[in-house]
Amino acid sequence: TIIHLTFLHEAGSNNPLGIVSNCDKIPFHPYFSLKGILGFVFMPLL
Repeated sequence: TIIHLTFLHEAGSNNPLGIVSNCDKIPFHPYFSLKGILGFVFMPLL
């Protein structure tokens, strides 16, 4: 799963029109990294 996420965010999403749209993207790190870490910490507590 981690390898899949790494390659997914490295390559980016499909852009058939070729329009550069970096302004509406959320950076992978720190948002998704923190979200993943918090999930691993709090899931065993449930």
